[in-house]
Amino acid sequence: MTKRTLTGIIAYTVTPFSSHEEVNLEALNILIDDLIDSGADAIAALGSAGECAYLDDDEWALVASHTIEYVNGRVPVIIGISELTTKKAVSRAIFSNGLGADAIMVSPFSYYRLSEDEIYEHYATISQAVSIPIMIYNNPATCGVDMSPEFMLSMVNDIDNATMIKESSGDIQRMRKLQRLSKGSVPFFNGCNYLALDAFNAGAVGWCTAAPCLLGSLPKRLLDEVNNGKAEIAKLLFEQQLPLLEFIVAGGLASTVKAGLEIKGLSVGLARRPLKPLTSDRKQALKKIMTSIESDKDDKHY
Repeated sequence: MTKRTLTGIIAYTVTPFSSHEEVNLEALNILIDDLIDSGADAIAALGSAGECAYLDDDEWALVASHTIEYVNGRVPVIIGISELTTKKAVSRAIFSNGLGADAIMVSPFSYYRLSEDEIYEHYATISQAVSIPIMIYNNPATCGVDMSPEFMLSMVNDIDNATMIKESSGDIQRMRKLQRLSKGSVPFFNGCNYLALDAFNAGAVGWCTAAPCLLGSLPKRLLDEVNNGKAEIAKLLFEQQLPLLEFIVAGGLASTVKAGLEIKGLSVGLARRPLKPLTSDRKQALKKIMTSIESDKDDKHY
């Protein structure tokens, strides 16, 4: 399999549900098409926004296989793997590799506190089982594991298929250190929505985000202006998006993005319990933010 280079806007899907909490593939198709039309450079399934931790095995496999099949090579597809055990992570990595995923994004979930040796062995064992690139994903708030830039770079250097990093700690200094220590040789992605502009300026090659579900082409336009050296326009575009980026992070990605898609007219169901839907007040606040951004988009021609 030819390995496709991953850069740019990595757009994350939610997992749509029907009123009976079954996976809604028709709504997933619409969402995937919208994201590709918005300029997404890749589609990522089964991340935090996709409620990966709340799906049973059959649902997880269905979302992974259907996403790869439906995207059908239009853009690369990344499958997220977040498991407590190495055995389960390897099983899902092999499954994703066999389906034709272009890469897997692996975050080490923790119940017991993991040592660096244990984390290293987790990634190395997964790497030995697949032939596709692995994105090392640092998301301490969700996973209970915080990997230093030095440690993640050591894994990229020493583990064959570990080729890139997603940094979601919320500390921009981590990204600057990744860039500095690797001398720009290791691609890293921003996973913290409200740091998008700073991350690009720190050397991030892309942005892993569910924001395009609600913002359409705005994240891609932001990246394009950064790459074109138009710093002032990029700043204006980022500030336009920032209220929504802060809102979805603070309110929980699955619940807020699903509420926003409902506002846009795409029914994707509710986030799975114990996650709660937005209150009517919070949904109104989200609608106000989205309406304001849409109005600004029409009024301003950067």
